Amino acid sequence: MDYKKIVAERIKEHVDLEVDVVESLIEIPPKSEMGDFAFPCFQLAKTFRKAPNMISQELQEKINKEGFEKVECMGPYLNFFMDKGSFGQSIIEAVMNEGDKYGSSEVGKGKNITIDYSSPNIAKPFHVGHLFSTSIGNALYKMLSFEGYNSIGINHLGDWGTQFGKLISAYKRWVDEDALEKDPIKELLRIYVKFHDEAEKNPELVDEGRMYFKKLEEGSEEEVKLWKKFKDLSLKKFQKVYDRLGVEFDSYAGESFYNDKMDTVIEELENKGILVESNGAKVVMMEEENMPPCIIKKADGATIYATRDLAAAMYRKKTYDFSKGIYVVGGDQSLHFKQVFKVIEKMGYEWANNCKHVAFGLVRFADKKLSTRKGQVIFLDDLLNQAVSKTLEVINEKNPGLDNKEEVAEKIGVGAVIFTYLKNRREKDIVFKWEEMLNFEGETGPYVQYTYARGKSILRRAGEVSGEADFSKLTSKEEFELIKTLAGFNEAILDAIDKLEPSILTRHVVDIAKAFNKFYNAHNIMNTEDEKVKNARLKMVEATCQVIKNGLNLLGIKVVERM
Repeated sequence: MDYKKIVAERIKEHVDLEVDVVESLIEIPPKSEMGDFAFPCFQLAKTFRKAPNMISQELQEKINKEGFEKVECMGPYLNFFMDKGSFGQSIIEAVMNEGDKYGSSEVGKGKNITIDYSSPNIAKPFHVGHLFSTSIGNALYKMLSFEGYNSIGINHLGDWGTQFGKLISAYKRWVDEDALEKDPIKELLRIYVKFHDEAEKNPELVDEGRMYFKKLEEGSEEEVKLWKKFKDLSLKKFQKVYDRLGVEFDSYAGESFYNDKMDTVIEELENKGILVESNGAKVVMMEEENMPPCIIKKADGATIYATRDLAAAMYRKKTYDFSKGIYVVGGDQSLHFKQVFKVIEKMGYEWANNCKHVAFGLVRFADKKLSTRKGQVIFLDDLLNQAVSKTLEVINEKNPGLDNKEEVAEKIGVGAVIFTYLKNRREKDIVFKWEEMLNFEGETGPYVQYTYARGKSILRRAGEVSGEADFSKLTSKEEFELIKTLAGFNEAILDAIDKLEPSILTRHVVDIAKAFNKFYNAHNIMNTEDEKVKNARLKMVEATCQVIKNGLNLLGIKVVERM
């Protein structure tokens, strides 16, 4: 039951405003004792030709109060107090009936949305920085799909560029085939770093790298064979990471996929008179937008990222006819995407406005800076393994007899890492601190997972709830606040989608966990004397577990039944 909509419809009966407009004006009071919804009457002053507080009084007298505990005037505001019993029953029953689908909708039905995320570089390690894009993109993919959109997840692999010429040179000089077979990414990284170290002493190596990339571009059999080898080895390794994270994609079309699609875009730019020559390069000027020129072709004739991203955008629009094209890429690429989207607009395509750059911050860990070239990189596998190992230490200390300890530690450790990426606004930098990340009492993944496990433990002790439940008695402050957070689950998802900000859902799941623990500490569920109230409370526990599970699933985090 959508009480906010009901409030809007009741008010609409007495004012000359559309229901959607009324609903948009409705506020949530800062304190629960002021009501559950408040309608400000300021906007009606001109129409009614009366002071807002007088309008509020008139509406209070006329409005249909059925289903509400009371409707009160508070100055210029008309405040609505929900009937706690009927509200609690409607929400709990909705959760129980809808189960894994609670919070979902068909709001996005018939709309395609492409999401470009993760996009690691071939032959380079999957490090902690890559998980920022991966976790945000995966959460958006799941949330959008949950709300009825047709989500298309695209892993725009970094599988082209001069670095492959350098890698071919390094491979021919220094590769250890045994090490390559054992751990391909680490060996490819080793020889890549060695190439740059040696190139500082011998600059001719850089020319050799360029030569090998030129051969690769020309389709030379040996170089293409090596490039494919690097790609296959990398994808095999990446897939293990994605399987561990529970991340999937619908397309792995990387940079190389658009090699034969760029000329068409360049030709269109020329035909439309947008492309001009500047210092030998071909660019799109952006003086009016206060941006530097967008380079399409360098002076030596080489294309760059912008050329490929234009070709990719055109291909995706033609192939998927997206209503929104999302790019989950670091904030340092903001100018690049502003330029690319503006070029599309200059080409006359209105859908440029539907292309969105979802920027995110940096990842820092114990003051280490990430640099593939220098080999100063924290592998994601190492981070996840460490998180799982530290979680297992906590389990061995607090619950050494727990069954499936390794499986539980894997879910909690990996979940803690993902939660850390999604907890705060995405444009905020992350600094990893183990004591915070793995805390079972703070606003963390383990805290939410523990809350879920606590609820499941209560339900196991109670056994099957078969008797009648009296929801009308669930009126305490703790019970009502918990039910309200469960009721706001769908709204939190839609808000997160609207702002392309997964942290909104993450924070809401934390709020549910907090509200549940306040309820748990205030009421001894199993010792409730009234059997009907006890059953109602147990059903509320079950509903809470279901919503926490749904929320964590959308964030890409697995629940644990026991901890």
